[in-house]
Amino acid sequence: MTIFNFALIRSIRSLPNLILLLGVSLALVFLPVDGWHALPLGYHFNGILLLFSASKLVHMIMEDRKNKIMTRIGAAPVTHFNYLSQNLLAFALLLIGQSAVITFGAWLLHGNVFSSMIQLFTVFSIFSVFSVTAISFSLAWCSLFRQPESSTAAMLGIVMVLALLGGTLLPIQAMPTPLQKISMTSPIYWLHEGIMLVKGGSIFAELLTPLGILLLFAIAFILIGSRRRLA
Repeated sequence: MTIFNFALIRSIRSLPNLILLLGVSLALVFLPVDGWHALPLGYHFNGILLLFSASKLVHMIMEDRKNKIMTRIGAAPVTHFNYLSQNLLAFALLLIGQSAVITFGAWLLHGNVFSSMIQLFTVFSIFSVFSVTAISFSLAWCSLFRQPESSTAAMLGIVMVLALLGGTLLPIQAMPTPLQKISMTSPIYWLHEGIMLVKGGSIFAELLTPLGILLLFAIAFILIGSRRRLA
């Protein structure tokens, strides 16, 4: 999997990527337990970080297109599917690693948040699924733009809107009823829903709804993003 290995190496060689993937993650680990969610704030804000990180990684594919690298790759025996899938797999692996740092790092500092290791690993699983959703969303979003710069500028705004609707910046219960219904269209809403179900001691069957919806989001975004042949 040469493309997969190259995508990993290329991602971690970038200083801005390292700061976002590791530096900001470590900073979130040290945030205290606070707010209406009674969880480490690192868990609460990780959805925003994952979306920004996913956007930064997917923009490397846009850079390849802009720099005509895909024209040269097209002359090699590499299909669009192989190029795209291996890049996205590498990006997803990096985001899952980022989530592992936050999940287990915050647990070391706030060990009384969850009553069992099973709950902790369940939260990590939810973050992992959301990582795939974040990569897929970024792919779909970037497919709407021709230039990485315009995509980046617009992405900042859309992530904040998703965070607001998802309950990161404002409790869902404090929103008007119509807005509460609209908030269910935000992937971050289902991320928080899953984590709060774990915090409340829900059984795994109850987690199938948020996990399933996140996977449906991921599939839909992948279909949208790949059809535009962003790469």
